[in-house]
Amino acid sequence: MDTVSVFKDYDLNQLVFNALSFGTAVMLGAFVYFLTQIKSVAKQYQSGVAVSAVVVGIAGYHYYQIMNAWHDGQVNEGYRYADWLITVPLLVIELLIVLGVARDRRKMLMTRLVPASALMIALGYPGEVATDDATKWTFWILAMIPFIYILVTLAGELKAAKARETGDVASSISQATTVLLVTWMVYPIGFLLPVLFDVTEGVETGRQVAYTIADVTAKALYGVMILNIAKARSGDSH
Repeated sequence: MDTVSVFKDYDLNQLVFNALSFGTAVMLGAFVYFLTQIKSVAKQYQSGVAVSAVVVGIAGYHYYQIMNAWHDGQVNEGYRYADWLITVPLLVIELLIVLGVARDRRKMLMTRLVPASALMIALGYPGEVATDDATKWTFWILAMIPFIYILVTLAGELKAAKARETGDVASSISQATTVLLVTWMVYPIGFLLPVLFDVTEGVETGRQVAYTIADVTAKALYGVMILNIAKARSGDSH
């Protein structure tokens, strides 16, 4: 995996380390929390909450590795992309489980969205580690094709699910939609920061912190949204 030296400004270096430490703690804490909540929802939604636990557990491991690498003077984007390659398809799966999508349609969506999400991450990594702007732009454009497809499809499923529901379920789905749309937009922007601006320690700090906040939101907070939907859907059936 390609590595670059961490910059020398102590305050900025410490800020990134603290952000990574925070991300590690939140992910591992969320992992324990979601495990305790699996039985709090109806049986048909328990697998969705279990997937949420798996997502933050995997993310917690990778954040621990990223934090240790940073402490040792290196940043390895391979850890982050390895995490995304596993967790992004799982995020898609956990959402479809709790949305109440018909079994046949859910299977069809998974066979399309899971490979698309893996392709998106796989296309992003070569651009992330590239040293020239042309290569970064090329892979950004290629990765944005499955990115837009996934986001539009999931937003459509959330909108359809919200239209079918009322009360707490509709409210929980609305919150999940907001988290999904807002958080996912951080990633393509963060990817382009080294292209749009001179690569300085401040720019790289902003990128690392933004990725961390987005990951915490897209995995831990989003997992809470998924749990809320599952609980609201469970209602009196649990």
